[in-house]
Amino acid sequence: MFKGSLTALITPFREGEVDDKAYQGLVEWQIEEGTDGVIPVGTTGESPTLSHGEHERVVEMCIEAAGGRVPVIAGTGSNSTEECVRLTEHAKAAGANAALIVTPYYNKPSQEGLYAHFKTVADAVDIPIIIYNIPPRSVIDMSTATMARLAKDCANIVGVKDATADLTRPLAMRQEIGEAFCMLSGEDATVMSFLANGGDGCISVTSNVAPGACAQMHDAWQAGNAKVAMEINARLFPLHSALFVEPNPVPVKYAASLFDKCTMDVRLPLTSANENTQKLVRDAMVSAGLLD
Repeated sequence: MFKGSLTALITPFREGEVDDKAYQGLVEWQIEEGTDGVIPVGTTGESPTLSHGEHERVVEMCIEAAGGRVPVIAGTGSNSTEECVRLTEHAKAAGANAALIVTPYYNKPSQEGLYAHFKTVADAVDIPIIIYNIPPRSVIDMSTATMARLAKDCANIVGVKDATADLTRPLAMRQEIGEAFCMLSGEDATVMSFLANGGDGCISVTSNVAPGACAQMHDAWQAGNAKVAMEINARLFPLHSALFVEPNPVPVKYAASLFDKCTMDVRLPLTSANENTQKLVRDAMVSAGLLD
C-alpha cells in the first residue's frame, strides 16, 4: 500500500509560531524531488509541543499542499486512547490517506493494552492505520504476535513503522503476518538491511534534506538495482548519523536551515543545535554532495 521514500516532515517555526508558508513550501519541494509520501506531525514534526489546534492545522496544510499527488499519512498517536481516536477522526475528515499511530508512551501498557488501544481506534475510524513501534521513545515494544493479532482482527491496520533497529523483525513479521502487511523502516541508518529483509520503504528523517537522493535510492532498489541503491545509501550514511547527534529534529532543522527552507528553531524542552552539531551536520551534508 505504501512504499519507497516517505518523509517524516519537520514543522517549521518562526518567532515561536508555526510557519505556514515554509511548511507548505517544504511539502512542495518534497514532491518535486520524488518523495513517495509525507507524514505530518510525527516525532520529527514536534507533535509533543504543538497545541491541538496547531496539530490539526498542520495536517490540513499538508493535505492541501500535497493536493492528492502523494499519500499523506497523518501522525495521530497519543498516550490517551480517547485523544488518539479524536485526532484520527480529524485526520480522516481532513482527507488524510492514512494515520500513523505510535505505541502509547509513558503509560507502559501490556501487550493486551496495546491490542485494545489500537483495536479501539481501528474500530472507531475507518482509515488505514500504520502502527509506529519505537521502544526507545515509548519504552514499550509491541510484539510481532500482538501485531499479527491486530492485522488479523482489524482490516484497516495495514502496516508498521518499525524503529526497533532489530533487523530480524521484518523477517519475523513477514512470516507471522504475511506479504500484504506494509513494513516501513523508521531508522535511516539501517534502511538497506531492512529492505533486504523484506521491507517496503522508509519513513525517513534524512529525506527532509536529501529528498532526491533518498527517492533515487528507493527507486533503484525497487528496480532491482541494489548496487546503485547501496552506493547512494553509503554516500548518505554520514548524514544519517549526524542527524541524530542531538535529539531529533534538532539537527535536521539546522540542516534544513542551510537550504533556507526554514529556521533552525525548535520548541522547549528542545534547544537549537549547538556548534559541534552544526559542524557535524554541515560536514556530513558536504560529504553527501548536498552542499559545496
